[in-house]
Amino acid sequence: MSTNIDKWDVEDPEFWNKTGKKIAQRNLWISIPSLLCGFAVWLYWGIITVQMLNLGFAFEKAELFTLMSIAGLSGATLRIPSTFFIRIAGGRNTIFFTTALLILPAVGTGFALKDPTTPLWVFQALALLSGFGGGNFASSMSNISFFFPKKVQGTSLGLNAGLGNFGVTTMQILVPLVMTSGIFGGDPMTLLNASGTLIGKIPSGTDTYIHNAGFVWLLFLIPLGFAGWFGMNNIRTEAVSPGLGAPLPAFAKMTFLLAIGFVTAAVGLYLLLPKPTGLALLSKWIVLPIVIAGTVLLMRLLSWGDLKANLARQYKIFNNKHTWAMTVIYTMTFGSFIGYSAAFPLAIKVIFGFQHIPGADGTLTHDTINANGPSALTYAWMGPFIGALIRPVGGWIADKVGGARVTQVVSVMMIATALGVAYFMSKAYTSATPEDYFWPFFGLFILLFTATGVGNGSTFRTIAIVFNKEQAGPVLGWTSAVAAYGAFIIPIVFGEQIKAVTPEYALYGFATFYFLCSLLNYWFYLRPNAYVKNP
Repeated sequence: MSTNIDKWDVEDPEFWNKTGKKIAQRNLWISIPSLLCGFAVWLYWGIITVQMLNLGFAFEKAELFTLMSIAGLSGATLRIPSTFFIRIAGGRNTIFFTTALLILPAVGTGFALKDPTTPLWVFQALALLSGFGGGNFASSMSNISFFFPKKVQGTSLGLNAGLGNFGVTTMQILVPLVMTSGIFGGDPMTLLNASGTLIGKIPSGTDTYIHNAGFVWLLFLIPLGFAGWFGMNNIRTEAVSPGLGAPLPAFAKMTFLLAIGFVTAAVGLYLLLPKPTGLALLSKWIVLPIVIAGTVLLMRLLSWGDLKANLARQYKIFNNKHTWAMTVIYTMTFGSFIGYSAAFPLAIKVIFGFQHIPGADGTLTHDTINANGPSALTYAWMGPFIGALIRPVGGWIADKVGGARVTQVVSVMMIATALGVAYFMSKAYTSATPEDYFWPFFGLFILLFTATGVGNGSTFRTIAIVFNKEQAGPVLGWTSAVAAYGAFIIPIVFGEQIKAVTPEYALYGFATFYFLCSLLNYWFYLRPNAYVKNP
């Protein structure tokens, strides 16, 4: 069959059952592992930084949190141009190209981790490049939305996003395991602090191959590139990718738009990060709007020809009030999931891996290793695992009872669990035996991850029903782009509040945001005179 499809009408039951379903499912099952690798490369800094701390890399804890924040800001910003890739480049071309780009940060990270004297700016540059993986979500979700009829949008998008999100869990399990083996050669480093894997603790003094954290992804990315090129399709209908030409011009357009995203993200980081990396000139709350608005405006101003016309048509989503409502609501669910996934491992290490003891002047110190502390690498994978696993279930339930109703229940659960996590986090960070509070902290965090996963699925359902076929894909991409800034905000807020010895304040702030989202969801989609009733 040709890689280009010129007739596509999945809302016609006869076409769907006879032709469309088989093609859609094939594209979905190639899309999922490609997206999985994108999430893995984007967020592997959450695990790598823990091991860098265990191996004695000469960086401060706050500097390690910035690596996750840089990757978060880059990945979220690259989702903005990626939102519009399907119309200008086609689904097959997009998934192949964006998956292949992941090889660059994976290889670079492997080589940088071989040398413990590698300067911080190199890791920061690689964290910026790993944003390729974060950007891929927007184009992947937009692409899959065109392949399936509305009646199964919650389920199909939930599968793509949920199983794709398993990249976080896969990475958090696989990376610690491959660090124990010399499978990719190179000299090992010696653990100064105990580490761990899925199967338990690893004692200090053990040889560790931290560079494998980058190289291992080549085993998946290379075959997935071939699968995307030979197994996926471009839909060339008017609503999806009209006038699609040869692949090379499509690659050039995507490269141009990605370059804009990298420039605006780099400028934002330069304004935000402390010296000597940046200027520390502006607050993150000012930098984010500048980066988002700058990316959108530069894409529009610098584009040309059919690229400019396609962007102008897709930018119509910004005139729809539901775009903005769903952007905020989706940030509550996915933004929380991705942000907590990035920050969870290092938060466990910093809060429970050290004793918090009053000094001679009464000020708490946080530098004494806690021999009884839990291994972050043993437990951190479980939260993202549950959140990703439950995501298709959230979509399926929403298909049955309505997306807004499910989202409302989720928002209440997120408020309650965030406040509970804040309480036990506060108790642990002021205790010489923080492990006493680990299990209630961990259990509540698992419930919080569960709620984010269900909410991710339910918001997909709402978007699929509220917007028409042409706009639903770009809206999915746009909302996911803004929500992905959670991978920037949450780690940096955690880092700031841990430095201020008040980590619970981070959760208080997030719980307040969840409350505001619940009001917005009720007003738009659940009140008696809602704009669209329980979509």
